[in-house]
Amino acid sequence: MWNIVCALALLGGAWAKEGQGGEAKGHVTVVVVGATGDLARKYLWQGFFQLYVDQVGGGHSFSFYGGALSEADKGTPVLFEILKGLACPPGLTPERCALLRDQFLKLAQYRRLKTVEDYASLSAEVAKAVQQEGLTEAGRLFYLSVPAFAYAGVAENINGSCRPPGGAWLRVVLEKPFGHDLGSAQVLSAQLEKSLKEEEMYRIDHYLGKQVVSQILPFRKENRMSLEPIWNKHHIERIEIVLKETLDARGRIQFYDQYGVIRDVLQNHLTEVMTLLTMEVPANLSNGEEAVRKKLEVFGALQQLVKSSAVIGQYQAYNAEVQEELNKTKEHVSITATFAGVVVHLDNTQFDGVPIILISGKMLDERVGYARVLFKNEVVCVQIPSSVHCKPRQIIFHFGHGDLRLPAVLVSRNLFKPAAVKGWKELEERKDLSLFGLALSDYHSQTPAEQKEAYGLLISQIFRGRRDNFVSAEVLLASWSFWTPLLDALAHEFPRPYPGGAANGNLLDLELHGREVAFLGDGGVVVIPQDGGGGAGGAASASSFQVTQGKFRGADMVSAWAEELVHRLAADLQEAAEEAVREGGRFHLALSGGSSPLALFHRLALRHYAFPWRHTHVWMVDERCVPLSEPGSNFRALHDQLLQHVRLPYFNAHPMPVQLNQRLCVEEDGGPLAYERDIARLVNGSSFHFVLLGVGYDGHTASLFPGARPEAHGDRLVALTESPAKPHQRMSLTLAAINRARKVGVLVTGKGKHELITQLSRVKDDPQKWPITGVKPDGGKLVWYIDYEALLG
Repeated sequence: MWNIVCALALLGGAWAKEGQGGEAKGHVTVVVVGATGDLARKYLWQGFFQLYVDQVGGGHSFSFYGGALSEADKGTPVLFEILKGLACPPGLTPERCALLRDQFLKLAQYRRLKTVEDYASLSAEVAKAVQQEGLTEAGRLFYLSVPAFAYAGVAENINGSCRPPGGAWLRVVLEKPFGHDLGSAQVLSAQLEKSLKEEEMYRIDHYLGKQVVSQILPFRKENRMSLEPIWNKHHIERIEIVLKETLDARGRIQFYDQYGVIRDVLQNHLTEVMTLLTMEVPANLSNGEEAVRKKLEVFGALQQLVKSSAVIGQYQAYNAEVQEELNKTKEHVSITATFAGVVVHLDNTQFDGVPIILISGKMLDERVGYARVLFKNEVVCVQIPSSVHCKPRQIIFHFGHGDLRLPAVLVSRNLFKPAAVKGWKELEERKDLSLFGLALSDYHSQTPAEQKEAYGLLISQIFRGRRDNFVSAEVLLASWSFWTPLLDALAHEFPRPYPGGAANGNLLDLELHGREVAFLGDGGVVVIPQDGGGGAGGAASASSFQVTQGKFRGADMVSAWAEELVHRLAADLQEAAEEAVREGGRFHLALSGGSSPLALFHRLALRHYAFPWRHTHVWMVDERCVPLSEPGSNFRALHDQLLQHVRLPYFNAHPMPVQLNQRLCVEEDGGPLAYERDIARLVNGSSFHFVLLGVGYDGHTASLFPGARPEAHGDRLVALTESPAKPHQRMSLTLAAINRARKVGVLVTGKGKHELITQLSRVKDDPQKWPITGVKPDGGKLVWYIDYEALLG
């Protein structure tokens, strides 16, 4: 029996005097499943003891069960060893703490929870004891501190055998990870939905319980008059969200090697902080549904992550730890990332162009977590550079640890003075401390008067039924939907090795290139998308084979290793552009879709600052019949990889009109004729200065495919065509338009194209079978740009 009444009586009669009319609010049963595990030992039981201390005299009675798979004779002593070591919450006298801890132990017991019968037995015991004591059940709280694969089974047992009676609430707490990717998260959600309602599930991310993280939205709301004018792309330079650890993964390898740093930290903790910083502040901060809507708006605006959005690393001892803990051979190599830096962008009017940098890693120089909002500073101090006006303008949400050691919100004094936070106090000045380029005295700084553990705060909110600091199913799936494409893209990438700790030096420093991120010093390296390009052999031989020139199919050929070839093509493009601008004031460039020109686009955006973009018109060689806003659009790729990074006038970009009258590529809508008229109106003699083509494995070029009859297009410059691959409908320049150009470049890269180049070197001109052989500029010049891997294999 629980001795509930006895225990409450010993607490000074609080049970009787706090309830209305001497009646209790009800009895609450707390069940920790996985009660003797590491998480429960370190945090959960301390959190539930804090809940008990806070609620004594509040009108509720409690019982606490620790459940695990072991039999009672083995599990009971382990559980009570944990409970005897509980620390006294702040503010309690030793005598009061000893009394409360003794009562807490009397209200706790161990139960084996393995089978459906175990759960049924637990439910029967709870009901019987409540009845005998003359109490009413308020609710049952189950905390699932077990691996995610066990969630569905435990939820089924709770639903089938351990639900409280009608009128009482059920709350089931789920620990991360909630899946491994989007697919597994969807499966897990579907399984749980069979047993539990969404409002009964509390997916816990303990970062949302950190005092500073939970203060982000209240801080933004309390300081909205100062923040609203500057919380946007016009004033924010960048946002950094960082969680650094000094520890390795030892002891967690079984889990960590399956998940890695992105799944373990970025997809949840850092993403949640990002949404709190960029979402619209809800009118009612405690309204969970409104908070979910605002977060989903952020996910809807996130730009898709690609491989170049991230850099990854792995500390050098990690492989040895994997081999040891997972019993792998010395030949086993893990490519799990233990460090990641990811740049995120929002496609909305408030934050468009503001890089949000998420960084986390193990074996780094310090243990610290923070979010830093760095503002632009356009003040120029002529005589006193150290003046407060010229110092960094920033807001720091400091989660804890680091040199400061405390959770705090810091606002640089050259921004504004923030409103005082209830229950917080000013930080004591420390003359020896400098944070992010400013002395502590250069900040308005506040820290909680009483520091509380994140789990204790969240357990209190679960008890009160507040859902605003928990992860909803919609937000969870939206987050996985955002991160899964990047995880897939990085699945076979080798992380950069780093030694760990202070020895890392600047090895993990990052630099931004437009919307991409690279390790410092890697910015000049252009990587040709695989199928190939710039392989190990190429890198080794680059010093002896730079650029060679020759002939291919009777036309000029330039050949080099991939990086140097792209360098040469970019230089030739700029030379042609400058010549055209000198002659006629404009340069008309037509570009193909596909992966071949991506490295060229990067080179032009990052290295050719003198390119005359202001006088350049960019046209499309071909386009898929999909909306231009979709990722499959050639123009969308061109925009994302090049146009948004250069100063091309808005009206100088000419996407193909594949969507007219809310229809895609319908002949009678006249899209090809409309594009042809634009070319005739703007391009002198409809002769482009430079047309850049690629070649598919089947010999197609632009969207002219084998089996079609090029002569059927006659003198038409633009036509609708059919591709053997989806989407089948295309719009393309014809051979007549291509052959009017002053210069045509054909870019072929990668070892995968070697067989194609070999075949093309032997076949005769046959545009119907090999459309590329029909490219023969009338009075212009054709140049093949072929890298050594495509040429030599």
